[in-house]
Amino acid sequence: MGDLHVAVVDRRVAALDVAAALDFVGDPRFGGIACFVGRVREHNLGRIVTGISYDLFQPLALRMFQAIGARARAEVAAPLKLWIAHAQGQLGIGDIAVVIAAGTPHRDEAFRACRLAIEAVKHEAPIWKQEHYIDGDSAWSEGCSLCEEQREAEHAQAGHAGGDHGHHH
Repeated sequence: MGDLHVAVVDRRVAALDVAAALDFVGDPRFGGIACFVGRVREHNLGRIVTGISYDLFQPLALRMFQAIGARARAEVAAPLKLWIAHAQGQLGIGDIAVVIAAGTPHRDEAFRACRLAIEAVKHEAPIWKQEHYIDGDSAWSEGCSLCEEQREAEHAQAGHAGGDHGHHH
């Protein structure tokens, strides 16, 4: 699929590149480009965060990203270029952890594809996040693996996946 770029970027080697994502999804056919950039924030759940470590199994993550791309293509049902990239390793405050970009003929399709992709990455991809705190403590994030029932209930009620389901990522 030449219109899909998926990547896991080892932070020891490189940083995620938002400009490259926007260049990739740019196309003379497209009037709509949407981009989501997730950065490491300094506070979470009332604690001061000093950094994050992301661990993942790259082959499985890349297969999942490809499946997410196929799902976005089917749901949008329009020409689509999609970029999905996630960082692996140690990140500091302000570092970019994830970049999703979507290009389509119209803005609604681009927003929908981008939203579908980031929600699927956050809820389904095999990515483990460990937050490091100012007091020297660290904790693995529970993520959304524990909220599958809630997500299914919302999906049935709203007729689609995603949305805020009581906690923040």
